[in-house]
Amino acid sequence: MSSLSLRMAAPVLFVVLLLVATEAVTARVVSEERHCLSQSHTFKGLCFSSENCASVCKSEKFPGGQCQMHGASRKCFCKVVC
Repeated sequence: MSSLSLRMAAPVLFVVLLLVATEAVTARVVSEERHCLSQSHTFKGLCFSSENCASVCKSEKFPGGQCQMHGASRKCFCKVVC
């Protein structure tokens, strides 16, 4: 290798490592977001399909929802980042 390519290798490696570290921190922050749950006000009956629950929650202006056990029955809970 020439001396020019060796001099360029260090800065390029530094930039690559910096980008990898930035992505790792960003992914960690996103994965650590907390979700608050609120029982759907319009979902009727037992919740067996999280897709249906999510659809109802979106109509209630929530970003999504999922079925969860609540006591002895499954209910639809809407999720929002809190």
